[in-house]
Amino acid sequence: MSKDDLSWKTSITDVKPNKILLRGYPVDELLGKISFSQAVYLVLKGELPGKDVGKLIDAILVSSVDHGAGPPSVLTARTVASTGAELNSAVAAGVLAISRFHGGAIEEAMILFQDIARRMEEKKNSEADAAREVLRELKAEKKRASGFGHRVHTSDPRTARLFQLAEDLGLAGIHVKICRAVEQVLAEETGRSLPANVDGAIAALLCDLDIPSEIGNAFFIISRVAGLVAQVHEEKTRMRPMRKIHPQDIEYDGPEERKLS
Repeated sequence: MSKDDLSWKTSITDVKPNKILLRGYPVDELLGKISFSQAVYLVLKGELPGKDVGKLIDAILVSSVDHGAGPPSVLTARTVASTGAELNSAVAAGVLAISRFHGGAIEEAMILFQDIARRMEEKKNSEADAAREVLRELKAEKKRASGFGHRVHTSDPRTARLFQLAEDLGLAGIHVKICRAVEQVLAEETGRSLPANVDGAIAALLCDLDIPSEIGNAFFIISRVAGLVAQVHEEKTRMRPMRKIHPQDIEYDGPEERKLS
């Protein structure tokens, strides 16, 4: 095998003695000047975002950092942690539990919104007409619209805040309008209120930020890793090993509700 057969290229990071370039920027020069959210955007998209985009990405990451001890990823991580596994193994187990029906709705919702946007462009339809057409096709195929409804919340408080922030920053575009149209059509077609959950909201915002749908779920994973670390650490420091972990019989004993000063 020749040297040429082993040669390959990457456009992400260039590492040389005493120098690290991330998408062309010296990492040491980025430190203290950009936020972690801006760095996430940079490494994924290849260009530095403005502060407003960074602020919206930051809100997206905060929105999904943790959602209690009941989700499958947390139960999996805690179960593995209870066996005595190291932090990395337990967190990795939790990440592996993130899939189509848990944390995977962002990518599917992005594809849905992009499909509706294409129909609007091709047929010169309104958001509602294009949404109705696509949703009826999904129903005929016995498929559900990802990103709508929630097992706990009748109105996900994170959705309203994310959309309001996007509006305030001037970053809410056609896909946010499409998301709202899907809510309306779902209510008309099903007779039930199925508002966008946080996954649906994130999907619409990522579409408006021109993030590829193939990496949409990464934003949930990046966010949730922090929560998984907290859950695993609590399991290892507070609970007995090899316990039976009930998915619902959980009592919260943390701080009472408090406001930002």
